[in-house]
Amino acid sequence: MINSEESLHETINRAKMGNQIAFSSLLDTFWNDVYGFQLKRTENENDAEDITIQTFSKAFDKIDTYDESYKFKTWLITISKNIHIDLIRKRKRNIFQSSGSPDAISKVLDDAPTAEDKLIIEQNLATLLENIKKLKPHYQEVINLRYFQELSYAAIAKELNEPINNIKVKLLRAKKLLAEIIKKKK
Repeated sequence: MINSEESLHETINRAKMGNQIAFSSLLDTFWNDVYGFQLKRTENENDAEDITIQTFSKAFDKIDTYDESYKFKTWLITISKNIHIDLIRKRKRNIFQSSGSPDAISKVLDDAPTAEDKLIIEQNLATLLENIKKLKPHYQEVINLRYFQELSYAAIAKELNEPINNIKVKLLRAKKLLAEIIKKKK
């Protein structure tokens, strides 16, 4: 978690340079704010979670455009609000016609394992599978595709027909939730 404005500024700068750990830190710090905002707007947990994932996906893709004269949280909420508006428009449009195709965007990732990665690796397989089953199905799916089927982010994106950045955010979130489950058992 990011504690100070100065620390946030440093983390954003590292994220702008493509540092995956910085992205993960931003996700951890602001997930609840964006998710809570969307939960109030949509009154639907699944929609709120999907929009939050898309928000971080878009934010990570467009982090270079972030203007530091605004609060980072405000920037994320604005992205989130726009995604929600687009979703409503798309649903209205889909009543009359079906269309849309996701575009995959690739980014270079750090190879350094995160704290969550290290914790997951330490677990024995049976216990790990038991803990994975406690996650929501879409998180179970990305964990399975990434770690058990050893698919690349691009292959997972193609398999699930989602943008690659959505996959990255889902995987970050799934690893964080799984790490929390593992920590509770210790």
